[in-house]
Amino acid sequence: MSEEETGVEVVETEVPKEYFWGTGRRKTSVARVRLRRGGGKISINGKDMEEFCTEERDRLNVRAPFTVTKTLGMYDCIANVKGGGFTGQAGAVTLGIARALIKIDENSVGALREAGLLTRDPRMKERKKYGLHKARRATQFSKR
Repeated sequence: MSEEETGVEVVETEVPKEYFWGTGRRKTSVARVRLRRGGGKISINGKDMEEFCTEERDRLNVRAPFTVTKTLGMYDCIANVKGGGFTGQAGAVTLGIARALIKIDENSVGALREAGLLTRDPRMKERKKYGLHKARRATQFSKR
């Protein structure tokens, strides 16, 4: 049976580009990062990286995994990040990109590890305790 006999039109769809996923965390921020072959466009929460990261240090941190592995401009990056502040979110995206690059090329582990990009920053805000103003700040002493 041909297309004309069945009355059903066959639409050829383009094969989607393969994505490589990586998850990054820092403080209370969690980033889900997708990498695919492309021109080097980095998009975070639907915004361009230049627009999302207002500080230059955050932009450098986000680009660091690409710079270390010499893949700057070879992959498009789409990241969704939630929680935390600007620097924490940038750190989470950095770790997510580094983990995704490992899935692409396992030989880049050494360079990324040496640059410290595969280590999750474990520092978190200490919780507030009862009877104190903050985590450790006690009430002011009053002699009378």
